[in-house]
Amino acid sequence: MTAVALAADLLRTGEPLLWAAFLVFCRVGTVMAVLPAFGEQSVPARVRLVLAGAFTAVVAPAAMPLMPAGVPALPALLAEVAAGLILGLGFRLLVHALQTGATIIAQSTALAQIAGAAAEPQPAIGHLMVVAGLALAVSAGLHVTVAEALIRSYDALPAARFPAAADVADWGVVQAGRAFALAFAIAAPFVIASLLYNVALGAINRAMPQLMVALVGAPALSLGTLALLAAAAPVGLAAWTAAMAGYGSAPFGPAR
Repeated sequence: MTAVALAADLLRTGEPLLWAAFLVFCRVGTVMAVLPAFGEQSVPARVRLVLAGAFTAVVAPAAMPLMPAGVPALPALLAEVAAGLILGLGFRLLVHALQTGATIIAQSTALAQIAGAAAEPQPAIGHLMVVAGLALAVSAGLHVTVAEALIRSYDALPAARFPAAADVADWGVVQAGRAFALAFAIAAPFVIASLLYNVALGAINRAMPQLMVALVGAPALSLGTLALLAAAAPVGLAAWTAAMAGYGSAPFGPAR
């Protein structure tokens, strides 16, 4: 009976800690479902589950003291899932910004149909830039950025409490605007170069109507685009990596 009573006491003592850890896991697991690199569909589900457990072990010591007591179970679970989804979508929006920038580049140049095929319906250059960007983010410490963002998220999204719809809407508008601005900044050199190319091509066509300027200019456009890609892509990817790190350090700062 003594052992049974001791086990019961340990269970009563540890139950609040286990419940708080499970709430942290709900937020972390939802973030992991949409997180770039670690949460991609190509990553096996068991690996993502292990990663969610590892992030929970990192975040829980800082988040568990913030867990309120006496909150109903179902609303607390739903609130943590909603908070994790909001935080994870902010990271995913940055990946969409890189894809949007690559799509603008592909539509402005002749790189839409080269360099292989991607698994997702996007230009091949978009697949290349996303893979390169994720590789840079992971090598620059994406796991640390995600852990920092998860810990900081409890300041703006308190545990077991639904976020205000107006605050989430304002935050979403700001993040979407920043994502589109980043996409246009990445694609700006290619859009400018494409404009200059088409203006020069039109002038040459007016000067020499008998010359097949489109046939002559297509190889030059491809060569120039590849050269510009080699020069401008590292700068654009560096700006994207900095934006990813900035979001991790202050995920809800712009909207507060």
